[in-house]
Amino acid sequence: MFESAEVGHSVTKKEYDAALPDLRAGLLDAQFEMLEKRRFSVVVLINGVDGAGKGETVNLLNEWMDPRHIEAWAFDAPSTEEAERPYMWRFWRALPPRGKIGVLFGNWYTDPIEGRVQKRLDASDFDQMLGQFNRLERMLVNEGVLLIKLWFHLGKNAQKQRFKALESDPKTRWRVTERDWRYYKLYDRYRDAAEQALRRTSTGEAPWIVVDGSDERYRALFVGRTLLAAIRRRLEADERHFLPRQSAPALTEVLDDRNFLNTLELDQPLGKRAYEELLEVMQGRLAMLTRDKAFRDRSLILVFEGNDAAGKGGAIRRVTAAMDIRHYRVIPIGAPTDEELTHPYLWRFWRQIPRRGRVAIFDRSWYGRVLVERVEGFCSEADWMRAYSEINDFEDALTSAGAVVVKFWLAISKDEQMARFQAREVMPHKRFKITEDDWRNREKWEAYEFAVCDMVDRTSTEISPWTVVEADNKRHARIKILRTICERLEAALGR
Repeated sequence: MFESAEVGHSVTKKEYDAALPDLRAGLLDAQFEMLEKRRFSVVVLINGVDGAGKGETVNLLNEWMDPRHIEAWAFDAPSTEEAERPYMWRFWRALPPRGKIGVLFGNWYTDPIEGRVQKRLDASDFDQMLGQFNRLERMLVNEGVLLIKLWFHLGKNAQKQRFKALESDPKTRWRVTERDWRYYKLYDRYRDAAEQALRRTSTGEAPWIVVDGSDERYRALFVGRTLLAAIRRRLEADERHFLPRQSAPALTEVLDDRNFLNTLELDQPLGKRAYEELLEVMQGRLAMLTRDKAFRDRSLILVFEGNDAAGKGGAIRRVTAAMDIRHYRVIPIGAPTDEELTHPYLWRFWRQIPRRGRVAIFDRSWYGRVLVERVEGFCSEADWMRAYSEINDFEDALTSAGAVVVKFWLAISKDEQMARFQAREVMPHKRFKITEDDWRNREKWEAYEFAVCDMVDRTSTEISPWTVVEADNKRHARIKILRTICERLEAALGR
């Protein structure tokens, strides 16, 4: 895969000087047109062998373009904060908003390739991670990101010569370290791992571009022209409406009106006295589990979804009453902000992932894409159809990093919802809870019910299953929720 990058491409100083003014002007024009229209963001992944000019090229991009609108990130070993969250957390936080360019130096490919070279990762784990990257990048592209993946390459002899040349100059000697020479000795293994990674993850929507790093002028012009051409193509495609809202095959509809929601017995009996006794027991049980030493190596993510007026807020208050306020956050999810709308859909949720020993409680969640956005037509069919697998990947990343993900759908009957709506309208301290949206959503009861059934069918996995809560009786719902959380935590902690 690297043969073409080892032939020794070069550009004379005269050719370089002649080409540079037009290239810089073109890059600036494209950058500001992109910024003005704010239709997409650009993410440039910088990877490659040591000594191939990665850092120098990033510095040139900042020099040639307006650095105020380029967000350059250099990732080193994870900090304590980063190590206590899923692997992709720190990269998600670095994604630029639409209109801007993000340059990620030492991105999600770096650690797996080095892990394979150092034999910390076996072949199957390496291949599994590469498959995850393919799905991630496909999702980013579908969310409007222009993804440009650059691999800076040098042949083994060229790398050795580069290191010696840098060491011989007092001004650049600091750039060659003992680590560089250690990796030089592993060059063949590094090349094999890189070749496997590039071959596995060079896709139609996000291909790898191999950069010959042997000549600095050639390298600079090649990268600049590659970036300019990619941005120009995307701007022109948007102008010609080459990126329409996609459609997708419809999900299979059932042949009668029965589903697992409308066949539930929603009014489960539980008296007040029994409820109060169980509540104290369950809250005490949860309190002990979240204070357990073993929980310091885990995190807890609670997802509350349900019909309007199903009792999510009351259930959340009974959960938080059992916890230390310093260790949990309740995160209410509403319509996305302007900032959130400029990023890929899952960006705002990745930002809220708790560190180990902490609890995040989502009052509504990332499932909005397959519920309200689907039913109200806020996204295309293709968007919400692909969201099922993207959400499953997201939750798999959370659980792989030690999170316990517990998801609840609180279900109430249509008659019970009407009674609660009417009660809210006449109670001064609850009047704020009833809005025009609630009444409008009620008119689409069947559409939401169908969407919920699809959601549960397609995202209730072994690692993060849905718990459907019969919530006409609030006391029963609260106890079932607390018991489920305790049981899931006990299983995860080996209690």
